[in-house]
Amino acid sequence: MTTANLHPRLTVVGHPLVQHKLTLLRQRETSTGEFRRLAREISLLMAYEVTRDLPLETRRIETPLEPMDSPILSGKKLCFVSILRAGDGILEGMLDLVPSARVGHIGLYRDPTTLAPVEYYLKLPEDVRSRLAVVVDPMLATGHSAAAAVERVKQAGAEQISFACLLAAPEGLSIMAEAHPEVPVFTCAVDRCLDDHAYIRPGLGDAGDRLYGTK
Repeated sequence: MTTANLHPRLTVVGHPLVQHKLTLLRQRETSTGEFRRLAREISLLMAYEVTRDLPLETRRIETPLEPMDSPILSGKKLCFVSILRAGDGILEGMLDLVPSARVGHIGLYRDPTTLAPVEYYLKLPEDVRSRLAVVVDPMLATGHSAAAAVERVKQAGAEQISFACLLAAPEGLSIMAEAHPEVPVFTCAVDRCLDDHAYIRPGLGDAGDRLYGTK
């Protein structure tokens, strides 16, 4: 199955450094501190791809030698929206690249019986409607939390939205394609499937627990 069959606007970031660091991230023996560092490094590299099409304008500046017309980002910058809690594990790397970006948070947890997302927190910048909103979460597993988060960002008025994750499952991509086919999805890899507990296989385990050492 090609990526186009999984989601019409899917980008798999295949840069060798991203793939190398992802392999280290997956390993069972990777420590909490190392996992956190790798996730931050990968997300910074991913941010280059996520921001590739940001609009530019020209500004007149003075170099030490002479004036010139030089490109600079146009209009409002980015807003990163982290799906708590694991989303913060890749939020920080993206902020390393774009420190001026605004930040929003959406608190969602997965009901253990129905697997449906339940919202418990929402805080977004007031001007999110005039920014590119990048919703971030390490894993796109069932896709229900990601789709719900994107819907809440849409309800807040945002018209430019992307979604970024470290790993995706075909099932999650299918849900995102059905709910938000126009929203670009960026990931480092598309894994085989979900298991009976909605974990991505082969995956990397529970991203939140591995980021924060809670299991």
